[in-house]
Amino acid sequence: MEVIGDLPRELFLKILLRLPAESLMRCKYVCKYWHSIITNPKFIQLHLNYNYNNNVCVLLKRCLVTCLGQKENLLSLVCGNGFSFVNLDVDLSLYRKEPCLQLLGHCDGIICLSNYRDYILLCNPATRESMLLPESRLPCYHSIRSLISQTTGLGFGYDAKSHCFKVVRIVSYSEELRGSNLPHFSRVEVYSMGTDSWKEINVTVPAHVRYSPCFETYFNGAFHWYAMDDNGNEVILSFNMGNEEFQVIPMPSFISKHDHSICSSLLVWNDCIALVIYPERGIKKSFDIFVMKEYGVKESWTNVLTIGPLTRVERPLVFRKNDEILMEGSHGQMMSYNLRNKEVKDLQIYGIPKSFSTLAYVNSLVSVKGGNQMLDQRDNTDFGW
Repeated sequence: MEVIGDLPRELFLKILLRLPAESLMRCKYVCKYWHSIITNPKFIQLHLNYNYNNNVCVLLKRCLVTCLGQKENLLSLVCGNGFSFVNLDVDLSLYRKEPCLQLLGHCDGIICLSNYRDYILLCNPATRESMLLPESRLPCYHSIRSLISQTTGLGFGYDAKSHCFKVVRIVSYSEELRGSNLPHFSRVEVYSMGTDSWKEINVTVPAHVRYSPCFETYFNGAFHWYAMDDNGNEVILSFNMGNEEFQVIPMPSFISKHDHSICSSLLVWNDCIALVIYPERGIKKSFDIFVMKEYGVKESWTNVLTIGPLTRVERPLVFRKNDEILMEGSHGQMMSYNLRNKEVKDLQIYGIPKSFSTLAYVNSLVSVKGGNQMLDQRDNTDFGW
């Protein structure tokens, strides 16, 4: 058995796997041998798998007001059964004070942020790497006065076929005097980390994305948005990162069109798409949870649980594990609700009301500039497992 110092090699590697990426970033400078292990794509994959199985946290983006009265974005991690949280030391430079900064998604330790106007940023909070994506190739038709262009949909995910991360962007063009709130037509482009470039894809967008940050999620290799079809029906629009195709997923049949008295949030729970329905206003709110037990099948929507009525709760944020949901309070505080014992906790995490956005997050060494480094099949490194 190979020995490293006083430790067997296998035990040494298992210890490394349990270290957070921040510690491993320092450890790789100990010596060339440690560097070769920690930067090896197979080790990066093993470390990622370990964290997916053992250390899933919640990433929180919120806005705070500084002592100078300015709004500033802050990224934090909520971890452990005791709800310990730590503010991430991520240098977003010029983007920190962007009031409309949106947390679009997470995949394998990399997060995507955007202001929906002129930049999209990929960032690994653990390694503190960040990369601003190149400008869009789509023309904005500035020379045609009757058309207004707008980015209506952005999504981030991973293409398991090509082993690279992708960002999809939907640009909608509307006529100023058309008199309809639905766009005239849409165009779609996809950014691939493998090529570090955008490409327009020739595809029809079968529904119109409506901006709703609490109704966006990445699941099952596809990104999902709240949308409306041509008949004004509410639907879920998904984009598959692998085949780069759209799919329309119907809402539960009980949801009526244009009912502005209710809100809905799209989350992931127990490896299924979950829809949470709740009133827009009210001192006390009840939250109905519907799960799509068979992906894409309208008849499989099932009302599995009703939470509440609860006071001081504004909206759901994210499921944590399988028996807990984090929620935003009516005064800009984060709260938790235990689905088993129905206990509500105030987590003492505060921000500007309605500025909270969250997602499930894992710590990783994956590089935002690494292309398809994750699963290089030509790497024959033997870790002895």
